[in-house]
Amino acid sequence: MEGRKTVVMQAHLDMVHQKNSDTEFDFNSEGIISYIDNDWVKAKGTTLGADNGMGVASIMAVLASKEIPHPAIEALFTIDEETGMTGAFELEQGILDGKILLNLDTEDDDEFSIGCAGGIDTNTFYEYNQVPAIVGSKGYRISITGLKGGHSGMDIHLGRGNANKLMNRLLFDTDQFGLRLAEIDGGSLRNAIPRESFSIISILDETYLKEFETRASILKSEYKFIESDLDITIQPCENPTHVMSINDQTKLTHAINAVQNGVYCMSATIPNLVETSTSLARVIVKEGEFRTQSLQRSSVESAKIDVANAVGSVFNLMGCMVEHTGSYPGWEPNPNSEILKLMIDKYGTLFNEAPKVQACHAGLECGILGEKYPSWDMISFGPTIKNPHSPDEKVNIKSVQKFWSFLKDVLKDIPTDS
Repeated sequence: MEGRKTVVMQAHLDMVHQKNSDTEFDFNSEGIISYIDNDWVKAKGTTLGADNGMGVASIMAVLASKEIPHPAIEALFTIDEETGMTGAFELEQGILDGKILLNLDTEDDDEFSIGCAGGIDTNTFYEYNQVPAIVGSKGYRISITGLKGGHSGMDIHLGRGNANKLMNRLLFDTDQFGLRLAEIDGGSLRNAIPRESFSIISILDETYLKEFETRASILKSEYKFIESDLDITIQPCENPTHVMSINDQTKLTHAINAVQNGVYCMSATIPNLVETSTSLARVIVKEGEFRTQSLQRSSVESAKIDVANAVGSVFNLMGCMVEHTGSYPGWEPNPNSEILKLMIDKYGTLFNEAPKVQACHAGLECGILGEKYPSWDMISFGPTIKNPHSPDEKVNIKSVQKFWSFLKDVLKDIPTDS
């Protein structure tokens, strides 16, 4: 098959490292504890790493085999896809000879992705005034757990609870109870919908406990069909010695209350596709410093910048330093792609149905790679993976078998290099 077009097979080596708060696990020293649950492979209390371990494993299996027919293969393994796509950004131009890029990082076995959203991070920082806790006040720890979380691009349209926004609803407009905020630790990673948030407060008027139960009940009622495992608790703890000043606390809670979170705009050209979104991924309050991390995504570059500026403006108005980092481009669909036509025909022949061809709201590396190699004919596909970026991540075994047989069939029919 030396006369066929050279194929670049690409996957990223890193995974999102998330765990449940009650799971004891060290990602630096322990291997993922996986197990089989009927048709699925899962992990015990942590993310599984099927995103993008399935792509990496597939490429390695092709390279290792002496039996699989294929044209010349260039295997491209990138680092840090989940934390800024630095591997793709640092790829040199001109070192690869491939004509076709197979990105193995899509999460439904009946879908082909031919476009994706770009993204940008908005990070904020504010130094707040600390004051002594009110004499006679008592300390409490608030916990929000049990949310589904998930991928802040692929799952943003599902209406799942954002732990940072929910925590703020418990703290907002509570001056009358003498509530003072000492700490918040909300969310985990910039590209995951926050599942958990924890805060330490000091209260003077304990009638807030009744108000807390009312607010918690309202939140559970609002999310009862989406977040059935949502758990909101308040427990006594050691009273903090210092808390945020009431002026800064008011500014903080009003800013978080006002900032956009979720779907910003739907696509006008592709049905049911989120065009632009934003996710408030991280909120930290501790020892005089307030920080947030959020990620904005869009398939329209100008809209991406607009929503990032909108988010930044809210925090700028309260006096935060605002920094936009890690901007990466989207991937414009090419409906006339030669590899797309080949794969649609082959999928129909093998499985007696048509695949779904669409763009996705995740940040695939194809946008960056396509800027470096603009002549590449690119497509993204993979086995079925559910709940990536969360400890509920799982990969379907039968889907992997289907994907693997399809990948091998595609490789043996790559067109000639004319």
